[in-house]
Amino acid sequence: MEKPDLLAALARDGEAFVAACEAAGTTAAVGACPGWSVADLTWHLGEVLDFWSTIVGDQRDTWEGYQAASRPRDAELPAFVRDRLAHALGVLSAADPAQRNWTWAADHTAGFVIRRMAHETAVHRWDAEQAAGRDAAIEATLASDGIDEFLTHFRDDAAEGAAPVEGSVHLHCTDVAGEWTVRPLPEGGNDVTREHAKGDAAIRGAASDILLALWRRRPLSTVDIIGDAGVATRFVAFPALR
Repeated sequence: MEKPDLLAALARDGEAFVAACEAAGTTAAVGACPGWSVADLTWHLGEVLDFWSTIVGDQRDTWEGYQAASRPRDAELPAFVRDRLAHALGVLSAADPAQRNWTWAADHTAGFVIRRMAHETAVHRWDAEQAAGRDAAIEATLASDGIDEFLTHFRDDAAEGAAPVEGSVHLHCTDVAGEWTVRPLPEGGNDVTREHAKGDAAIRGAASDILLALWRRRPLSTVDIIGDAGVATRFVAFPALR
């Protein structure tokens, strides 16, 4: 997805996130984030938007020195997120995607941040919708791009106690374009190719369902598993999610 599409998604899902949080109420539990209330989730996204707007807007080469905002009272959290969303959209719209700035990834550009904020917001919108008793799928094209982002930036860091995957996995979206094959490398890490190829296991389904399974929001039973189910299970359980 290109910058205008990602920013449009951020604007859409950011506003829908706040509306879902308001519908759920600040004390509602967030099932995907154990121990969090909707107030905690609302504060989290507002803080994340504020942090990355500062990094990109100031073209910082380190996260050190960032001064976090003070957490507002629960009743003021929706307004805080709307304000931070508007600010983020302004900063990110003005930034050249090739601009250099600090990120935690190998990609040290504003383009990485624009993409990350669109996907961070989309997944947390889903969290908020669930807390409000609603089930709203992530828009399919955005979800397909989110799978690509996940495989690029979130696959290699192992969760504590995670078992090796010990096999290759093919992922295939059935509603929009999107196919990837992930093969473990002998020296560690993974080789990810955007291709149709046979894997030891295949994960097939709607892009939103695959993305939510990768983020461990939905069980693997919501997608089709072909081949070695153990490989698919270990594949989803392996990464340490940020």
